[in-house]
Amino acid sequence: MTKLRLAIVGAGPAGIYAADILLKTERAFDVSIDLFEQLPAPYGLVRYGVAPDHPRIKGIITALREVLDSGDIRLFGNVRFGEDITLDDLKKHYNAVIFSTGAIRDTALEIPGIDAEGSYGAADFVSWFDGHPDVPREWPLDAASVAVIGNGNVALDITRMLAKHADDLLPTEIPENVYEGLKASPVTDVHVFGRRGPAQVKFTPLELRELGELRDVDMVVYDEDFDYDEASKAAIASNKQVMVIDRVLQSWRKRPGANNAGGEASRRLHLHFWAKPVELKTDADGRVSSFVYERTRPNAEGGVEGTGELREVPIQALYRAVGYFGSPLPGVPFDERHGVIPNREGQVLHPDSNEPVPGVYATGWIKRGPVGLIGHTKSDAMETVRHLVNDAGQWWQPEDPSEESVVALLAERGVRWTDLDGWHRLDEHEIALGAPHERARIKVVPRDEMVRVSRGE
Repeated sequence: MTKLRLAIVGAGPAGIYAADILLKTERAFDVSIDLFEQLPAPYGLVRYGVAPDHPRIKGIITALREVLDSGDIRLFGNVRFGEDITLDDLKKHYNAVIFSTGAIRDTALEIPGIDAEGSYGAADFVSWFDGHPDVPREWPLDAASVAVIGNGNVALDITRMLAKHADDLLPTEIPENVYEGLKASPVTDVHVFGRRGPAQVKFTPLELRELGELRDVDMVVYDEDFDYDEASKAAIASNKQVMVIDRVLQSWRKRPGANNAGGEASRRLHLHFWAKPVELKTDADGRVSSFVYERTRPNAEGGVEGTGELREVPIQALYRAVGYFGSPLPGVPFDERHGVIPNREGQVLHPDSNEPVPGVYATGWIKRGPVGLIGHTKSDAMETVRHLVNDAGQWWQPEDPSEESVVALLAERGVRWTDLDGWHRLDEHEIALGAPHERARIKVVPRDEMVRVSRGE
């Protein structure tokens, strides 16, 4: 009987689901799976890309943990692909590899002034408030008025974290330095800008509704944005999600602070629709001073067009949440334009010939771009695994496929990797740190400390 030795690079939901689906797939061969993760802890963006006040989404970790704890998968954390282990190494010890490295860079926003001091990408800020070990521990929260560009859930996460009072985050797993930073923030106004109208937003209703439940924060929406065209009316009438979003926004129009009328809260959260970014202006010191946008309107093709009317909002910081972008991997084909590994249904393709690269596969955001929710990730992995199983004749023929060979290789290179038992140690340690304070956990942030706790040193 043939045995498939499979490496999966990336231990977020995409990689873990691919492993689980393969183990449950009907096949005529045995399977041995090793997961490689550059961070000392697994779960990817579920641990480091979801706001700490979203325990429901973090509940996905329970399902992922069950897969890892099944005993059929080995985890090698704190192992950097391209540095600690290479594609040539994988070919020597495995039959195939699936890359599930996600997308963690920010998509560019090409407007004048976007690189000014006080202008930030969503990905870096999310990594900071989620305690990612590879970003600085300090964040400059010194702005009273802030702009957030984007109409998706990441934009809402950032908006909520900026506008929410830090004490209301204490029951969560927010790192101590993040709490202290947010506590000292002088913010009074957060402005959210989207190019299209209220009926075209990418928010999910639950996320939007949560925004209106923040303590001591007035919701400011503007009547001029709700003069719906026929396409918007049709979307509200035919799509339940759009209908719920509209209902939430309409309820905010009746609140005391709507239309900037001046509510009683100490902070205001403004939603601006039909707003196309034009320019980020700066002061004499090169710092962000205002955001210029053009009012848009619906066009006949279902998109928007500019009206020529420019408006300017004074701000001292800007966050762009206009999408994530994949990063290239050493020795692996990469599509620079779309930020993905070029592939056909998960089979990685040669950029020149468009022919499949034997033994190399992709799943998750590095395969299809940063779109879709967890459900998409599962169906995505299923498609990739189907090709992997059917391509048995194209697998690599490794020199040494023994399970001990990779352990010996990492040890020889002095890699301080962490394993599944180590993750359990770190997990229990973080929960214990939070218990005296009635918090879910307190994350260990420095990488070397994560590794030390995981390895029991």
